[in-house]
Amino acid sequence: MPELPEVETTRRGVQPLLRGRCVRSVTVHDARLRRPVTDDLAQQLSGLRLREVRRRAKYLLFDFSAGTLLVHLGMSGSLRVVQASEPALKHDHVEIDFGARQCLRFRDPRRFGLVLWTQADPLEHELLCHLGPEPLANEFTATYLYQQARGRRVAIKNFIMDGHVVVGVGNIYASEALFRAGIHPERAAGRISLGRLDKLVEHIRAVLAEAIEAGGTTLRDFVHNDGEPGYFRQELLVYGRGGEACVVCAKPLTTRVIGQRSSFFCSSCQR
Repeated sequence: MPELPEVETTRRGVQPLLRGRCVRSVTVHDARLRRPVTDDLAQQLSGLRLREVRRRAKYLLFDFSAGTLLVHLGMSGSLRVVQASEPALKHDHVEIDFGARQCLRFRDPRRFGLVLWTQADPLEHELLCHLGPEPLANEFTATYLYQQARGRRVAIKNFIMDGHVVVGVGNIYASEALFRAGIHPERAAGRISLGRLDKLVEHIRAVLAEAIEAGGTTLRDFVHNDGEPGYFRQELLVYGRGGEACVVCAKPLTTRVIGQRSSFFCSSCQR
């Protein structure tokens, strides 16, 4: 599933190619996504100029002069900027022609993504209005996390993956940040001191920033020759390395399902 760094990488790849361009036409090949694609999307978008591409959590906000297009990549979605003459692929559900042979295509084999139009403030949309702060924003502090965690018995890994608490800390990055902070993923969120949460916030910020930077440095034409998005490749310390030696103590890393998600940690280094 695309996580926050992948979505931010997508934003950085799309914006310089399309910002300032006007929509010539819109084609919806298949409207059957998690929610149906907005019925009159072609009518709403045609002729509008793209002002900016923003990100809120894992949503991309395409700001036009008369409204905003909300895009979520779901489980398997991606955006590609291609030549308009290039034939659409099997799972290219929506394409937006920006002229000058630039066409934005939304591809989603599993159809869990979203392409929705709104003329209201997108941050007040029902899908976004209840989300927590961005992990790289000033509002996300140890004090904030400490206050949110008071009295909570939920595992800290599940707690920081809750989008109402903080957005964009997916399974991979939760595992990595907790390892760096030395916190066991099953420890109750409400039983972690402010000092340890301060370290956790620091490492959440760091691991996400590093992943975003890695995505930016490997991004060329936004997509590889095979049409797959130019997502970063990152060396992970624990995620996906169950049974391998811990890079700190050399003991085997543990794999366990926590909150229905595979979790990877060191039972010796993380307490």
